[in-house]
Amino acid sequence: MTPVHTAIMGRRSRAARRLLAAASLAALLGGCYQRPQVAQEIYPTDYRQRHPITLKEGRHTVEVFLGRSRGGLTPSQRADVLSFAQSWRHEATSGVIIDVPHGGPTDRAAADSLREINSILAASGVPRHAIYLRRYYPSRTSLASIKINYSKLAAQAGPCGLWPHDLGPAADINYNENRPYWNLGCATQRNLAAMVDNPADLVQPRGETPAYTARRAVAIDKYRKGDSPSGKYDGYDSGKISNLGK
Repeated sequence: MTPVHTAIMGRRSRAARRLLAAASLAALLGGCYQRPQVAQEIYPTDYRQRHPITLKEGRHTVEVFLGRSRGGLTPSQRADVLSFAQSWRHEATSGVIIDVPHGGPTDRAAADSLREINSILAASGVPRHAIYLRRYYPSRTSLASIKINYSKLAAQAGPCGLWPHDLGPAADINYNENRPYWNLGCATQRNLAAMVDNPADLVQPRGETPAYTARRAVAIDKYRKGDSPSGKYDGYDSGKISNLGK
């Protein structure tokens, strides 16, 4: 290699080292200049965004406890199975799954109880092809039971009781800006999710049902006769519960 080639290679090597050093310095400066971590931890002010209500697949289960020397259902167990069947018609998103204990001293009682359960379900409008039977082996230390269950929509919120920030004086920007604490509103959202009749109502409104024909006919008949559509007026004091002072 000639001296000229050696000089050229030396200059290229120094230029590459300078470029590498500049890139390393830029990466170092970029790593030091970041958005403050405190600003990234600012959570939503609206409690509905901090604790949203979500729809998940839940499960409705009824257990029918069995005895060794008794077959069939008790009156309270019949009422539980009947209520279960009526609920299935309104809110179920799957068929009925029945887990029957097998391989124990309660096999005879389980067969008699299962026969009565199927009768109640069929009388309540649950089709036979929507019922699926499964066997399981109960432990010797627990009381055997027939488990009837189905899947349904369930609204959930939470979990509550989380405290990611201090409530008292601290260096947290959330305290300095007088923001609501994280757990505020969680119990309200959780209670609303537990009390709602149909969780799908939280997503979209129900379809409009037909008008009550009998009441509408009464109102139209009063309008045709020229009568007041409101209730009968019996005087200004018709709502009193006492004649004291007359």
